[in-house]
Amino acid sequence: NPASGSPEAPDAGRPSTPESHQSFCSSSIALTTTSSSEMNEGFSSQEEENSTSWAGPDSRSVPTNALDEKVISLVNFMLFKYHMKEPMTKADMKIVINECEDHFTEIFLRASEHMEMVFGLDVKRVDPTNHCYGLFIKLGLTYDGVLDGEEGMPKTGILIFILGVVFMKGNSATEEEVWGVLSLTGIHAGRKHVIFGEPRKLITKDFVKEKYLEYRQVANSDPARFEFLWGPRAHAETTKMRVLERDTPTFLYHPKNWR
Repeated sequence: NPASGSPEAPDAGRPSTPESHQSFCSSSIALTTTSSSEMNEGFSSQEEENSTSWAGPDSRSVPTNALDEKVISLVNFMLFKYHMKEPMTKADMKIVINECEDHFTEIFLRASEHMEMVFGLDVKRVDPTNHCYGLFIKLGLTYDGVLDGEEGMPKTGILIFILGVVFMKGNSATEEEVWGVLSLTGIHAGRKHVIFGEPRKLITKDFVKEKYLEYRQVANSDPARFEFLWGPRAHAETTKMRVLERDTPTFLYHPKNWR
């Protein structure tokens, strides 16, 4: 589980080649396609603004689906590097997107945004001279939900999402409120999710066990109703203001997601 410190130096150990990530998560294309359409709902207008204001080669000269496929490929490569605890170079990323190299900046920005919104990971430049980048868990958190030695997907994105919901609901959010907002992203209790697995277990058991969330019965509720609060580990590792900073996924603040 990669820590939030600096990754290895680019020349440390035996780095993986761009081609070696092909064996990582054989269903990754389906995974990232699904997660993109679900978790990015509410971001479409913002993404259109970003793509139209980007000062690079005219993306209209390349079919949209071709650029989308390259974004997916780069996301998968970033996930592979994160699991390998290795930095990634701009040169390697250009190999991954090969014939769309002229659109590298747009593809890189979209893939980085996807890593942030869906997986809760920041892409940061760690070596400007060698154009080397690392992936770090957002907001100072130290948990990504991936067990050592396993190839699961990072789950920090949904944790940050719920912490934001709890804060915006007045520091406590009922279970109904949390699931109501999560349903907008295609995450439903009792329905296995392609990234997050069984979400009820993840949220009410795993995040609670790790002390990021408290899950308790609402006082004097009959029949019993439950609510979420920030857990002690969330308070220790981050702050409510950091959750509201501009680099937190803006999905939380999009008006249509709070109807």
